[in-house]
Amino acid sequence: MSYANEMSARPESADERTLAARLRLAVVRLNRRLRAQRSEDRTVTLTQFSALSTLHKSGPMSPGELAARERVQPPSMTRVISALEESGLLTRSPHPTDGRQTVIEASAAGKAYIAAEVSARERWLDERLAELSEDERTVLRRAADIIDRMAGT
Repeated sequence: MSYANEMSARPESADERTLAARLRLAVVRLNRRLRAQRSEDRTVTLTQFSALSTLHKSGPMSPGELAARERVQPPSMTRVISALEESGLLTRSPHPTDGRQTVIEASAAGKAYIAAEVSARERWLDERLAELSEDERTVLRRAADIIDRMAGT
């Protein structure tokens, strides 16, 4: 039985609602703070960064595949791809089997940009973690494992 089924099968306590609300809010706030930590080059929008990150993680793909993964409409992704290509952060090449399509991938500059952005965010997080006690960091290690499990990773 899934958590959702369990929750609908029994009355939800105030503590469970509070935990869910507090956890959701904490994750949203942390995510917002992490996204705000940027490298010196701020010419890439968060939407462009997300698309570039997907290409970096998943490898070359068609623009349609990228739009589907990013859950945006193809015309919107076309604008994102054009901006990233103009910035030299991705490359476009002919599709190996379908002459009507292209394949896009993060360029070397795009991969370096992703690395710089991730480094800036992790540096900020490292500084915040250093402010905590060892006991608090131990709790967060356990929480990270639990959150990963909840997220299905």
